[in-house]
Amino acid sequence: MSDPRTALQGAHFAGDVTVTDAGLIGMISIRGDQSDSGFRSAIRDVTGYDVPDQREMRGDATGGLAWMSPDDLMLFCGHAQANVMADRLTAALGDARNMVTVLSDARAVIRLHGASVRDVLAKGAPVDLAPGKFEPGSIRRTRLGQVAVAFWLTGQDSAELVCFRSVAEFVFDWLSVAAAYGASVAYHAKPLT
Repeated sequence: MSDPRTALQGAHFAGDVTVTDAGLIGMISIRGDQSDSGFRSAIRDVTGYDVPDQREMRGDATGGLAWMSPDDLMLFCGHAQANVMADRLTAALGDARNMVTVLSDARAVIRLHGASVRDVLAKGAPVDLAPGKFEPGSIRRTRLGQVAVAFWLTGQDSAELVCFRSVAEFVFDWLSVAAAYGASVAYHAKPLT
């Protein structure tokens, strides 16, 4: 059996914003009726997280639960724990209409850190990233340039982004160019001196 590898194999870029491969992350798509009390209870019992509200992220990529759409949640956990967690979710959800799918090897997670993180994301995503409009705990499914992504702030100067594994290198390179020294537009952050 082969060893698991990330699409970016530990890639790291240091500029106005640091862009880093987050490593192996467990990701599980959980589809079902989020308004159903049994569904909500099963999710809480297995994951320890309440079902997030629309466009909300509870936790982060090392352990968290994200709202992805009205019938889709994404659980982030340890890569080695994903299959066991998916089995526990499937058992807890029982006969209710649901679908639990491990997506760990189909996605990549990239971390960004630096005072200009909002500016870097704003260069390619049609999202209002102004403080007060987009805060830690908020998630957006959108696009970065021409590719589908989801991202959330983990702090005022840090974010995590998930994309399809097949476009991970493109997204990493795109973010690195946008985050290069001297490339800051200083709209949301003061320029570095």
